[in-house]
Amino acid sequence: MPLEASLLEILACPACHAPLREDSAAGELTCTAESCGLAYPVRDGIPVLLIDEARRPA
Repeated sequence: MPLEASLLEILACPACHAPLREDSAAGELTCTAESCGLAYPVRDGIPVLLIDEARRPA
């Protein structure tokens, strides 16, 4: 289930404060900053914006 656009507009990466983009196929929100790129999981429609829970880019 995709996140509401209004929610996605106000969410930012906790690590670098860059905007996030939704990756529905992977079920995560990805940081748009090239220097960061952390991917945060979305569980049961709720973004888990904890740096310890984020996946590092490959």
